[in-house]
Amino acid sequence: MTNGQQPIFILKEGTTRTSGRTAQSNNIAAAKAVAEAVRSTLGPKGMDKMLVDSMGDVVITNDGATILKEMDIEHPAAKMIIEIAKTQEQHCFDGTTTAVVLAGELLKRSEDLIEQNVHPTVICEGFRLASDKAIELIEDHSIEVDKKTLTEVAKTALTGKSAGAVKEFLSDICVKAVLAVAQEDSDGILVDLDDVKVEKKQGGSIKDSSLVNGIILDKERVHSGMPRSVEGAKIALVNSAIEVKKTEVDAKIQITDPSMLSQFLDEEESYIKGLVETISSSGANVVVCQKGIDDLAQHHMAKAGIFAIRRAKKSDMEGLSKATGGRIVTTLEDLSKDDLGEAAKVDERKIGDSDMVFITGCNQAKAVSVLLRGGTEHVVDEIRRAFDDAIGVVSVAHEDGTVLTGGGSVLAALSRDLRSFAEGVGGREQMAIEAFAGAMEVIPRTLAENAGLDPVNTIIALRKAHSEGKSRYGVNVYDGGVVDMGAGDVYEPTRVVEQAIQSASETAVMILRIDDVISSKGGAPEMGGEFDGMDM
Repeated sequence: MTNGQQPIFILKEGTTRTSGRTAQSNNIAAAKAVAEAVRSTLGPKGMDKMLVDSMGDVVITNDGATILKEMDIEHPAAKMIIEIAKTQEQHCFDGTTTAVVLAGELLKRSEDLIEQNVHPTVICEGFRLASDKAIELIEDHSIEVDKKTLTEVAKTALTGKSAGAVKEFLSDICVKAVLAVAQEDSDGILVDLDDVKVEKKQGGSIKDSSLVNGIILDKERVHSGMPRSVEGAKIALVNSAIEVKKTEVDAKIQITDPSMLSQFLDEEESYIKGLVETISSSGANVVVCQKGIDDLAQHHMAKAGIFAIRRAKKSDMEGLSKATGGRIVTTLEDLSKDDLGEAAKVDERKIGDSDMVFITGCNQAKAVSVLLRGGTEHVVDEIRRAFDDAIGVVSVAHEDGTVLTGGGSVLAALSRDLRSFAEGVGGREQMAIEAFAGAMEVIPRTLAENAGLDPVNTIIALRKAHSEGKSRYGVNVYDGGVVDMGAGDVYEPTRVVEQAIQSASETAVMILRIDDVISSKGGAPEMGGEFDGMDM
């Protein structure tokens, strides 16, 4: 040891550490890269991405959350940006790209401030003030919802996706489905999207998709001797197997002569017959069973003209209960006519290459089904993603009762309001609030870029319109320039914009506060650690 010059190691060998400005700029660069990856998908003129995984499976989509979920990302800061998309998707169903692009822009602007020696905690405080003020200001721009607005919200969500060509048709299905399952109580309107069952089948065109006031089951009747169609259906929902009960304990039955065997089999048959008679006497002509149905029971049901389905999913049983008004019965002996659900018709139809059962014409159905069709598997998958987004935003708008105009109009208005708010805030936070206000304009600018318009001219035209009090003006991606989004019927739910601003600013603040990254990769890969086998 020479005069205490020996370096002291406090971290395990193989640990990498970046700190200070380097750590911040690395994190910001990673976050900006993620935002850049989805930026070109934003808006009606956004392009799609083709994602190919290690198995060679292909996903073609322009849904921000799907793209980020499919990308194999290793950088920890980039993973934090992906969390924004997940949260946005769970809470609002749409606006994932907006939230991610906004977070990327906030970090880009804050990088300029850090270079001007503004301390990160000051920037964070400014961003918090700006975010709270923006959420407060959004209320001034919100518009009450009616049925027509809900349809326009669905159309806006579908525009720019491959389903955009049939948006009139699909948006109509979305609104009808949401209004059918919406329930009002003292707390307001609640929409449980689990009550909207979506089945997808390739074959036919998107226009062959349909909404059914009832339930579609991807099942077929259990016996070919059963009727294919039953009018005026009385439906028994059974949650127990229609077969001879097995004993709970291991029991052996010893049969010593042939007559005992035939007696034993007769007993079994009469037991099964009894079960089928119980069903018949209750008045049921359709049985949906969550468990198995014995071959013998199938035969007797077919003879009695009962239409039966077995091994239905639990979610389908609950949906049927809500749609038909029937009660799910656990023991067949307790089945009575009061437990039966009702439907105008139950029939088996051939859709594509498989048989499906349609239970339709349910009065006051509180559960409905949508059958989505499309030319190929990839088309149907993308239609499904677009439909999920659209029905999601309709349900959110219906629950909240308010919407905002789209096309970047609200963000441009908030940007203008925040600039004047910044002037009244003293200290260095003012610079951060101005940076936040500037970052808001990234959405209208990106919409313009993706449509092949001049982003500078578009932002100037937008600012001019807003300075004249035209706060509903947004980017016209079809003809260039700016137009009134209210007149163009471009709407999005208030919650989508609120959540995007909150998630983006909170994540940007979290990333900005990091000044030291210590990653201990030493030894982890051999153990199959977190970073093993991941490549960007």
